[in-house]
Amino acid sequence: MDGVRDRVRGSLARYRIPSAAVGVLRDGRVTEFAVGVRDVPSRAPATTGTVYQIGSMTKTWTALAFLALVDEGRAALDEPVRTWLPDFRVADPDVSAGLTPRHLLTHTHGIEEDFGDPGEGDDVYARMVATMAGATQVHPLGATHGYSAALGYAVLARIMEVVDGRRWDEIMAARLFGPLGLTATSSRPERVDRARAATGHVLRSLDEGPIPSPVPHLPRAFGPSGTISSTVADVLALARVVLDGGRGPDGRRILSAELVHEMRSSRVPVPDPYLLGPYWALGLIVCDWHGRTVYAADGSTIGQNARLRVLPDTGTAIVVLTNGGPREAFAREVLDAVLDELGEGGVPHLPETDPTLALDPADYEGVYARPGTRFEVRGRDGGLALTQVVDPVQARFLGRPERVTRPLLAVSPTHFLVPSDDPLEDTGTLAIHDVGCVRHLHTNCRTHPRTGPVSPIGPAAAAPR
Repeated sequence: MDGVRDRVRGSLARYRIPSAAVGVLRDGRVTEFAVGVRDVPSRAPATTGTVYQIGSMTKTWTALAFLALVDEGRAALDEPVRTWLPDFRVADPDVSAGLTPRHLLTHTHGIEEDFGDPGEGDDVYARMVATMAGATQVHPLGATHGYSAALGYAVLARIMEVVDGRRWDEIMAARLFGPLGLTATSSRPERVDRARAATGHVLRSLDEGPIPSPVPHLPRAFGPSGTISSTVADVLALARVVLDGGRGPDGRRILSAELVHEMRSSRVPVPDPYLLGPYWALGLIVCDWHGRTVYAADGSTIGQNARLRVLPDTGTAIVVLTNGGPREAFAREVLDAVLDELGEGGVPHLPETDPTLALDPADYEGVYARPGTRFEVRGRDGGLALTQVVDPVQARFLGRPERVTRPLLAVSPTHFLVPSDDPLEDTGTLAIHDVGCVRHLHTNCRTHPRTGPVSPIGPAAAAPR
């Protein structure tokens, strides 16, 4: 893969990402390489053994471990959560009684990410379940997909702890890491071999270049959703379970073929299909690559990123781990380079906009908000514009304004591209659609209800950055 390596090296330089490790599983054989440095200050080189944080790809691992309990008849997908957690409660009594693990796995529970600060102790997931009693609904239970960063999989983890009798970290080690022979993978940052660990980096400007992330790792509350660290070879070992009907690299059965089929085939629509894919399965994203089904698992922490694509029709899996970004354009370039080498065709790119669409701004205008996140949609110059209100602390650290306005270019009456003139950003995608009688804005897999009208804004503030 020398040609692929050269293309990846060029993409790293262009996007100012310190390093990438790339692995390909094909016909049972793993090919892997790494380029760049795992830590910018020390210039320590990245290797195929470098351990990267895989962020929300952790959810796929947690889903597999939970499905193993379903396999044993000790858990179920469609029984109420109260079957195992009788005191479970959120603000909506119907959700409290009707929530199931399938809702949690597919991100259709609609519960706001409201669980306070549960600390770093061994009882973190029990505390999260207890403190989410007042959490309200973003949307009705099962009404739409809306990504849950931590809460949903914390509830799953607590069910696992009650059923299995061990902490989530111990369950993952006993049910996945050990049976798959993974010696470099860990769910706890403090257990990662520092001599092999990649440092996360953020990019404030092309001139400054990447600097170490101010947040070295996610808090323990995100454990079942995002704290696993791993290598390309170890991630591909997990991919084999999805590809090979539940068996690991040595043929050992991790999950039944029936549950793997359920994992891949139980799907809910994603309102914005262009960022990742049109459906969400049980711990997997379902992509449509020119008519072929591809499964994905992605993840990001503050300064590290992971991408996994599983192509079942050719028995192929591709993993890309980086310690900078995220940049979807970079991931596409790397995947395209590997697919070109394999003769597999390329990754679908963003759709074309339709300038002939005549949209009524009144149908879309408004404030779409969740705690800590706010978007404003306004009519502008015969079209639509999106203003994102950025967290002030984050804006100051990155040296960017707290309000950023971009045009919305229509692909359809529901879907839009959000182009950017900032060289540090990719073109974004979003959907504006109805959930019941409430309009929602769905972007970056998260959903935001319309909470009110937008206020008038002066020309200077409305101008795009």
